[in-house]
Amino acid sequence: MEAKAVDSIKPEEDSRWRLINRTIRLHGNAPDALIETLHGVQERFGFLDLDALKYVAGSLKVPLSRVYAVATFYHYFTLKPPGEHTCVVCKGTACYIGGAAGILDDINQTIGISPGETTTDGRISLLTARCLGSCGLAPAVVLDGQVCGRMTPDAVLEKIGSWTSHDDDA
Repeated sequence: MEAKAVDSIKPEEDSRWRLINRTIRLHGNAPDALIETLHGVQERFGFLDLDALKYVAGSLKVPLSRVYAVATFYHYFTLKPPGEHTCVVCKGTACYIGGAAGILDDINQTIGISPGETTTDGRISLLTARCLGSCGLAPAVVLDGQVCGRMTPDAVLEKIGSWTSHDDDA
């Protein structure tokens, strides 16, 4: 999925916006469609930028402040483009007890990002989840969409290292 700013929204020229407009119409252009519409934008663009938030606010006739409040309240939504690769560390009770904090600390010390941040080169985003529902695999980490269990800081850093070394070879 291409994470690109929506600088100039032209729904008639972009099939992604036509699908979002369809969602809005299916909900009767009602303000109640806000969360569903934001989900559609996030799924199609990878994040919610200011232009997209303004477009949704105008389309649903709700204040931009309300759209922004919803977008920042729910952890699913992100206002920044994601990195090429994502690492999601579970912070549920079993994972936390199993060493999730150590994984996060080592990532921070090694590549210099904290949860919710992306490396300056745009390659890696670090996120956390309240629970992945994989308690038997604690500590669990999702690496580019794949749930990995019984992870150690070294194993996570090895995978992250493979992302950067393979990208350098390309």
